[in-house]
Amino acid sequence: MRAVIQRVTSASVEVGGKVIGSIGGGLLVLLGVGREDSETECDKMADKLVKLRIFADENGKTNLSVSDVGGELLVISQFTLYADCHHGNRPSFINAGEPRRASELYEYFCSQCEKKLGKNTQTGEFGADMKVSLVNDGPFTVVLDCVNGEILA
Repeated sequence: MRAVIQRVTSASVEVGGKVIGSIGGGLLVLLGVGREDSETECDKMADKLVKLRIFADENGKTNLSVSDVGGELLVISQFTLYADCHHGNRPSFINAGEPRRASELYEYFCSQCEKKLGKNTQTGEFGADMKVSLVNDGPFTVVLDCVNGEILA
């Protein structure tokens, strides 16, 4: 499982010209599900996400999590995070999860985030052509990989 996490002051996603998810301050998460991923990776990634201390405290130090600041989450499925560009100029996506299973894990991940954060998680639409807008705060962007139940980055 791979996540690109961006601290934002606002973010939204539209499908077919209609906004289907939006947040104020919090985290925009682009989530890629890999071929070997399971609920274990979802659990580890969701736990790390809500505890990741990338928000400033009263002294300007990054000591607070999205939970601590009452922030929101917008999670967007993005299989292209598993692009393999080693051979030629056209990316291969053979390492991305099979769509049906990836959709199930995406939904499971979002539900775990809701449980851990204690508030609604906004989402995109799995498999749709989405337009994502954001105002990156900092900018502050972190990439996390979870393989075999272990966070690697």
